[in-house]
Amino acid sequence: MTLRDSRGLGLSTQNPKSVERLERAVDLTASYFVDPLATIQSALDEDPGFVMGHCLRAALAVMSSEKGALPLIQESVAAIRRSPQANARERAHAAAASAWLDGDFARSVRLYGDILLDYPRDLVALQTAHLGDFYLGDSQMLRDRVAQVLPYWDASVPGYGYVLGMYAFGLEETGLYGRADEVGRRALELNRRDPWAVHAVAHTMEMRGMQSQGIEFLTSRRPDWAPDNGFAFHNFWHLALFHLDLGETSRVLELYDRHIRPRPTQIALENIDASALLWRLELQGIDVGDLWQALADGWEAVAEDAFYAFNDVHAVIAFVGAGRESALEKVMAALGRATAQAGTNGMMTRDVGLPLARALVAFRQGDFSTSVELLRDVRGIAHRFGGSHAQRDLVHLTLVEAALRAGQSRLARALCAERTALKPSSPFNWKLSARALELDGDRAAADVARARAA
Repeated sequence: MTLRDSRGLGLSTQNPKSVERLERAVDLTASYFVDPLATIQSALDEDPGFVMGHCLRAALAVMSSEKGALPLIQESVAAIRRSPQANARERAHAAAASAWLDGDFARSVRLYGDILLDYPRDLVALQTAHLGDFYLGDSQMLRDRVAQVLPYWDASVPGYGYVLGMYAFGLEETGLYGRADEVGRRALELNRRDPWAVHAVAHTMEMRGMQSQGIEFLTSRRPDWAPDNGFAFHNFWHLALFHLDLGETSRVLELYDRHIRPRPTQIALENIDASALLWRLELQGIDVGDLWQALADGWEAVAEDAFYAFNDVHAVIAFVGAGRESALEKVMAALGRATAQAGTNGMMTRDVGLPLARALVAFRQGDFSTSVELLRDVRGIAHRFGGSHAQRDLVHLTLVEAALRAGQSRLARALCAERTALKPSSPFNWKLSARALELDGDRAAADVARARAA
């Protein structure tokens, strides 16, 4: 008799205990509560031939976006391919993970997505493809890949709330903020403890400049998404952005110290948020003390990897901030080598990663005009190296500050006009505008902008 999971998908195992642990690990994966890898590993320790367990372990390694996770993928793919019992869906998982292993991230994401054409209730394939679309910066597929499977899901299917949370994020990344907010809140009605849905709603507030509402939303729901959650650091990062926009820098630094990077780590996803937040503070001239040095220590281990350009650029930020010359030279050399690669990361590095890294180095050296020129070329294609709109705003923020420091008043004024048009409720955007207008000699308009910022 073929055993099935809670969504009716066939499994090649005859061990009910393995299925039970798989269900637990899949739920932990979708909810980001700790620790799905340990949970599925315990199943594999008892049942090394548990094929879907290897599928999930490989998917977790893919979703980490780290080079250090490749051995797990290699081991699990080999185990799946050795198994005479593996079914078609499980072998499709192996093919998708193998493409990631080969450095063809785009093909890997497409293959995970293709699994959903035949098995639309495969939550592991859906989440892996969804995060893959995020890593590729493919906003449309962040939305539409989830939309493709929605007809096969409803409240009677376990995990439906997680699917809605993913859809909400895709809607937000394609600018459908009202609909994203609605779907995200529906997901939270089904499952209050869904940090991805919380994250999607927080994104809609960030993009619309709803700082006070965002703070209240994240703070009031904190008991649901923060304790023992592997994604909490990122939702705290969003909370910090709201406070930063309001000029509440002491609160930002408190969140950084206690929740965003409370201890040393080499986990790339955590260090990305740390780099991005410290750089935003740096752009505002805020002294962060020794935080740069501690963060640079966390990036040192991957300085020569150049595995995924989005991560690599955030390593560059840390080394620039810390003045870590040796590590900076290593990562820049690695980025240069990566441009010759044929895989997805080669494209990302050529188009965005290396030019952006050079712009950051130029900024740090005080060569603001060069930084401006590089950033102007990159800003329109920055989505090619992944991340969200909120994360990639770092490119625009750096461009504005570089233009201001280069004395390019007309460009700075134009860039600030973009920001205030999109988010007129942002005090920080008006502060930037006041600086640009003052630099351009329009003191009356600068006074109006300062008043808007107050």
